[in-house]
Amino acid sequence: MSKKDNCGPLILAYLNEKNRPYSAQDVFCNLQKQHGLGKTAVVKAMELLALEGKIKEKTYGKQKIYFADQAQFKEVSDADLKEMDRQLSELNADAHALTQSCRQLDAELKELTSSLTTEEVISEIQQLKGECSGYRTRLEKIKSAANHVTPEEKEKVYKERNIYVKEWKRRKRLASDMIGAIMEGYPKSKREFLDEVGVETDEDCKVTVPST
Repeated sequence: MSKKDNCGPLILAYLNEKNRPYSAQDVFCNLQKQHGLGKTAVVKAMELLALEGKIKEKTYGKQKIYFADQAQFKEVSDADLKEMDRQLSELNADAHALTQSCRQLDAELKELTSSLTTEEVISEIQQLKGECSGYRTRLEKIKSAANHVTPEEKEKVYKERNIYVKEWKRRKRLASDMIGAIMEGYPKSKREFLDEVGVETDEDCKVTVPST
């Protein structure tokens, strides 16, 4: 006889372990994927187990419900229940503390992985020093030149500046609207939200939008 046909012991062990009521359909769905049981075999096995008195059967309308025989389990006193409640409360508190610790460590890990290494910082400093040197040379040339900016060039610069400032304001307004919409359903403060998603505002960088 195959395991699929002789599934009574498996079902009995499952019902005793879970110790909660199930229909034959429930047991079939829960065990079929792992053990490859057939529905007909499950139904017959549960009916036989009930007939042998190894499990209990209750009928509700057209549906039959099966559950473990409670006589096999040790009775639990009120003191035992209170002790289990106490242990459960402690475990919940430990789980909460561990969850908070994991979140903090995850945030620290993200911050560290996004930071530059020492070698990268040194390389960037050297690059910036080179750029600064080039800008100083260029600035000295500009200072020593006469009439180096024509009115047309100046007008072009101002027009481009106005375009960039308007775009800056537009994007700032869009970002503010989106953040405002998110904050309507966000349980924490706006500052906490900005820190969590890594948003730096103009105020954080101590800059203000120029007037056009």
